[in-house]
Amino acid sequence: MEIRKNTTGSLKISEKVLCTIAGVAATEVEGVAGLAPGPVDLGEILKNPSPSASIKLSLNDEIAHIDVSVKLKAGAKIAQTAAAIQRAVKQAVQNMTGIAVQKVNVHIAGIAFDQSAE
Repeated sequence: MEIRKNTTGSLKISEKVLCTIAGVAATEVEGVAGLAPGPVDLGEILKNPSPSASIKLSLNDEIAHIDVSVKLKAGAKIAQTAAAIQRAVKQAVQNMTGIAVQKVNVHIAGIAFDQSAE
């Protein structure tokens, strides 16, 4: 949780809020079909039985590292889409919260094919 204090009081931003911002920004990128379950860390599951599967966040000295797991639409260019996700997530989190984002790691968990073509 991010806590900032000033003369009028303090501001606390939940990590869930940061994950929500990152998730919305990622899904708005063209070529993204949606969020997907990410890599599983057994230690994290033991500490927190219901971790956010798609977005992982770590905050160190007011600097964020974010992992985003997504499914892409069939035909999306993976490298360009991943770079666009990195830019969108970093910009959204920094603009909305003022928290510096050092890294956005994108995990492509799958490809979503259009079912109506059958």
